[in-house]
Amino acid sequence: MFKGLGQMGDMAKMMKAAQEMQQKMADLQEEMHSLTVTGESGAGLVKAVASYKGELKSLDIDPSIFSGDDKEVVEDLILAAIKDAQAKASEKSQEEMGKLTEGMGLPKDMKLPF
Repeated sequence: MFKGLGQMGDMAKMMKAAQEMQQKMADLQEEMHSLTVTGESGAGLVKAVASYKGELKSLDIDPSIFSGDDKEVVEDLILAAIKDAQAKASEKSQEEMGKLTEGMGLPKDMKLPF
């Protein structure tokens, strides 16, 4: 199509590749809202589910931890489960971004979006 145009043909390829990357990034960003991880604390007594974007989706608390005057322990378990879910979400998000960049011939540790 751009044969004989030299650098203009290369520029057209680069622009097309950039558009494809932009679309893949948009698709991945949308997908990361629906993919989830589960963080736990207290040997599974408290479970927090978060999207790959780190948004808390749900919280499951075993009723057995409500007995007694352990309010502070319960609060700590809840926070620990949420932090665990968010850490896992961040890790998964970076993994997915790494797959995308690697698939496009870019370094896996390249931070996207720029």
